Amino acid sequence: MFNTDEKEAIFRFMGFTEIRSAVDYIHAHCSIRPRIGIILGTGLGTLVQEVDVSDVISYEDIPHFPISTVESHLGKLIFGKIAEREVVVMQGRLHYYEGYDMQQVVFPVRVMKLLGVDTLLISNAAGGLNNSFQVSELMLIEDHIDLLPDNPLRGRNIDELGPRFPDMSEAYNPYLLRMAKEISQTHNLAVQQGVYVSVPGPNLETKAEYKYLQIIGADAVGMSTVPEVIAAVHAGLSVFAVSVITDLCFGTHVNKLSLEDVIAAAKRAEPSMTLLFKQMIKRL
Repeated sequence: MFNTDEKEAIFRFMGFTEIRSAVDYIHAHCSIRPRIGIILGTGLGTLVQEVDVSDVISYEDIPHFPISTVESHLGKLIFGKIAEREVVVMQGRLHYYEGYDMQQVVFPVRVMKLLGVDTLLISNAAGGLNNSFQVSELMLIEDHIDLLPDNPLRGRNIDELGPRFPDMSEAYNPYLLRMAKEISQTHNLAVQQGVYVSVPGPNLETKAEYKYLQIIGADAVGMSTVPEVIAAVHAGLSVFAVSVITDLCFGTHVNKLSLEDVIAAAKRAEPSMTLLFKQMIKRL
């Protein structure tokens, strides 16, 4: 087992050697070879109940794998099948605000790539900036704005994963977006579509900052997802992402918010998100 002190001693650049080491450990402890990866956001961890589980590996046991420190992020890789498709589920993601650098935040995505994943499904909890949104609705992410202070591709490029200058004009796969909209219509799911903006956190924004984010074109705001998407696109993965609107961030709707409020709103949306992901996985 790799303890916390050993993990903190790892140098900042998490290169191909470190990724390969993590993958070798997983292969030695897991028989599943997943094509689909899933990252679950705050309060959205019960999708694992839909998994026919074959193996569970704690982050702390995997070489070089950062440890999730946020409440409700359990820090486990779940391997198994959903709708007869082999999947790996991150039950707990990593955030820049936890003190990790961007190489560490996206390390799991790069591990997924070497495990054989070619499609990545991501969920997050987000504040709604669009005045047509309601709490516990889903927003299909069609594009993003990156306001984080660093980029996971900064520094030496990992040529084994992808090119130095990856194109991001279709970061969110159009085919997967169309599929999600069709499924939502078929199953009468209340979904929106819009632009997600990622900020550093961990504090929530001021009223003036919410207004600014609306002005620059964002429909929802959160503290995750964008780094993982950048790393996934760099590595050639097809990406789909959805935000659960856990609070409203415009006009008189801006009120004091607790983590418990966020989790409660996410829990109300979980059945819809779970249905959407399960139906998408059936079609992949």
